[in-house]
Amino acid sequence: NQGIYPFIAGLNFVDVYMRSGRYSMPLPFIPGLEGAGVIEVLHEEDSEFSVGDRVAYATHLGSYAEYAAVKTSKLIPLPEEISFEQAAAFPLQGMTAHYLLHDHYPIRPGSSILVHAAAGGVGLLLVQWAKHMGAHVLGTVSTEEKARMAREAGADDIILYTQTDFAEEVRKITDGKGMDYIIDGVGKSTFTKDLEAAGTRGWICIFGAASGPADPLVPNSLMAKSLVISGGMLANYTASKDDLLRRAKDVLEGIRQKWLHLTISHVFDLEKAAEAHNLLENRRTTGKVVLKISD
Repeated sequence: NQGIYPFIAGLNFVDVYMRSGRYSMPLPFIPGLEGAGVIEVLHEEDSEFSVGDRVAYATHLGSYAEYAAVKTSKLIPLPEEISFEQAAAFPLQGMTAHYLLHDHYPIRPGSSILVHAAAGGVGLLLVQWAKHMGAHVLGTVSTEEKARMAREAGADDIILYTQTDFAEEVRKITDGKGMDYIIDGVGKSTFTKDLEAAGTRGWICIFGAASGPADPLVPNSLMAKSLVISGGMLANYTASKDDLLRRAKDVLEGIRQKWLHLTISHVFDLEKAAEAHNLLENRRTTGKVVLKISD
């Protein structure tokens, strides 16, 4: 392990799940699953890093703290051009976007993809990356401002789910065909309609529950359209060091090449973490929210 002196912690919906009790946690615990900072203490047997190295990490609990003891296998070395704010913003959401677009439905140029919460942290990255892969991207959002952001990220079509039935709009936009791939981090308020919006032999991946856990379904109901339903959790796709570094490298390369842009909408001091959680929990944020631990 090494001692990391964190400057910035990333805020994610999973933090809300842990704080609210939706995910059962042993008490007491320190929230936060990603951060960025400088190595201050290094185990003498470790030669991979040096004291003073700039690093980021994800899927390691406890980033809302002055110090973090993180295994070397969890650390991501940072290029000099990446700021600590960017470094705390990209690991969890960037690598989530990576596995959702590379490890589930086989995306090809022209594939139709529906991204729910397209102006959120993961959503904006998914839109940009899917467009980079040649897909036709449709995004759902709640407000006109979020619609503007999703369009600027590259979404071809936008549906304001607060004003219309998104499944009906999908049928209109696709001339009744439906979507090839639906990526759903919202859950309860969207999943049932996903089944209507998906096309024949379509694929739905659910990776979050911003509105609550999705309602159950009867597996045999999938037969009518030959649908595939899958689930995603980042820890399962970064369990090995090779997978972690491969995904992080791809995200950082997209940022370096400037086709992938991080949107950091709020930077809160740590003592305002409750305010940050309130904004995120009520879905009043766009892009990424980070917490400043120290200067």
